[in-house]
Amino acid sequence: MTPNDFVAHFGKTRASAILRTDDADAALKAMEAAIRGGFTICEFTLTVPRVYELIADFSRRYPDVLFGAGTVLTVEEAEKAVEAGARFLVSPVTDEAVIEAAGRLGVAAMPGTHTPTEMLRAHRAGAGLQKLFPAPGIGPDFVKACLGPMPFLNIVPTHGVTEENAADWLAAGAHGIGFVAPLFDPQLVAAGDFAAIEERAGRLLSALDR
Repeated sequence: MTPNDFVAHFGKTRASAILRTDDADAALKAMEAAIRGGFTICEFTLTVPRVYELIADFSRRYPDVLFGAGTVLTVEEAEKAVEAGARFLVSPVTDEAVIEAAGRLGVAAMPGTHTPTEMLRAHRAGAGLQKLFPAPGIGPDFVKACLGPMPFLNIVPTHGVTEENAADWLAAGAHGIGFVAPLFDPQLVAAGDFAAIEERAGRLLSALDR
């Protein structure tokens, strides 16, 4: 799958599962629950312990699911993530060196952007997707405003996305969205209530079409 293929696939799938936790065992079970619930684009942030092992393990066990690495801040991290099996790289900021590394490694880059200037900078640097982080106060209207003069952007909000507003982000023109806490609620992860996470996964995916 080329970076452009991934961008197109994300646009059809419309949502990703983004996991951030400090417990590697819980991360394994929580991501399994999200996959059982229907997610096929899944991101492990590099702050998760043993994250490269998890990416490699899941990539082997779930060939029909695309796994990526989040919180990628250096070229070395990008290289290690792709070596482990990551098919896309997500960052909280725009760093041209990481975007270039993603292109060289043949995977999609999704750098963090917060302003129209950062979005255009990321796009021109070669990032096929522009992560909206953090979410602005006006929410989905911000995406619509940015796409007015720059319809070629592929904006992916990941902060501030909930079951209640997921469809609104997409209706505003977001290329896709990412679910973090609304899917992997920290209390549910800590309690080991993975059945509840699986149920949330199905509910959140259903909310995309409201």
